Amino acid sequence: MKTTLEDISPVKKKLLIEIDSKEVDKKLNHAYGEIRKSAKIPGFRPGKVPRKILETYFGNQVIDDVTRELISDSFPKAVDEAKTFPLGQPILEKETLKQGQDFNYSAIMEVRPEFEVKDHLGLDVEKEILSVSEEDVQKRLEEIREANGKMVPIEEERQIRDGDFVIVDYEGFEDGQPIEDVKSSNLLVKVGKNDLHPKFDEALVGLKKEDETEVDIDFEKDFYHAKLAGKSVNFKIKTADIKELVLPELNDEFASNLGADLKDLDSLKNELKTAITSQEEKRIDSEIKQRLLEKISEGIDFELPEVLIEAEINFSFKRLNDNLERSGSSLEKAGITEAGLRKEFRPASEKRVREMLILDCIAKQDKIDIDDDDLEKGYGKLAESMGQDIETVKKYYEARGQLDSLKEELLKEKTLNYLVEHANVTEMEKDALTQGEGLEQEEK
Repeated sequence: MKTTLEDISPVKKKLLIEIDSKEVDKKLNHAYGEIRKSAKIPGFRPGKVPRKILETYFGNQVIDDVTRELISDSFPKAVDEAKTFPLGQPILEKETLKQGQDFNYSAIMEVRPEFEVKDHLGLDVEKEILSVSEEDVQKRLEEIREANGKMVPIEEERQIRDGDFVIVDYEGFEDGQPIEDVKSSNLLVKVGKNDLHPKFDEALVGLKKEDETEVDIDFEKDFYHAKLAGKSVNFKIKTADIKELVLPELNDEFASNLGADLKDLDSLKNELKTAITSQEEKRIDSEIKQRLLEKISEGIDFELPEVLIEAEINFSFKRLNDNLERSGSSLEKAGITEAGLRKEFRPASEKRVREMLILDCIAKQDKIDIDDDDLEKGYGKLAESMGQDIETVKKYYEARGQLDSLKEELLKEKTLNYLVEHANVTEMEKDALTQGEGLEQEEK
């Protein structure tokens, strides 16, 4: 077997493979020999059918089968010989297999870009000082109160005001014609939250129960709802009911009803402060790592393999689609097109692929890898977050063939921790840090 690797681009290669005619003949002879054993052709005894007759009856099938077998056997060896590793499924170009002739085929494939990461250690980076205030705890308490509130109809005859919950029916029209799927009945709207558009909410203020109104809204071209984007829409709205959220009193009884381990309001506040602190620690840790990664990325330029970008886009698309299905919705109902969504996902997907490749490069350059101890710690963290024992988590990942994905995630995290450990970290208050980042964005 002969192999030749040609460059199409830094991330696209063409691998040419030539298989000797002797190997071709050997495979063809064996294939026809196997068919001869069981072939039933009128006028010939089993096992005695001449080769020419077999070729007439089974030639196309044999050629296809042997071609697949030759490629399947030779391609992994050719890749090793060429010292390359294809990403995704290669595009094969092959000639017709013939007895007594060499068999040539080629594989066009994408590969990881080759580049070097320099000056990635000892970088200056800012880290937010962890701070959880009483105001933060109180805000979380109010969120819990709202989640436990009861929606009740407003008995008094009054106008809708900001903060009310209104049940509405509406339909959208363009040039007097109804717009498909821009219609809803018994929709709950929190006035002032502006879920659809600020003008829609403004049109509700001052109305009463069972009132009707119209409002014209000009939607931006990049509006999230594809069937409204860039259009001038006339909405006909009817208010069916007005409700308000009655919140429970914030006291010891409220706290104890939330959990058996909560004795009073103070114990709830303490638990919330602990939870917020943990969340803030994770956020701050994630942000400093992201800042470092962005600093490192600034001085590196390389082409991205399209197959990796598409994989990221597919992952994001599937996640959104699954979430919509779980909520009883769909892309069509939400007025979102797949093409528009994939275009929207591309910049973030390219960024993730770029950062992933940079981290992989750093791990290889600086000889960072995942050992058994790292894997065991990873299992431990997962077991804690999932509320399972370590053995159950191990079996879960092994049974689903997700061990390699877990190792990749652990290697990414270990590499990021390594970069932080070797950085010059300056701690700053949140306001000062936010202001500094704002100035940097203006300069860019």
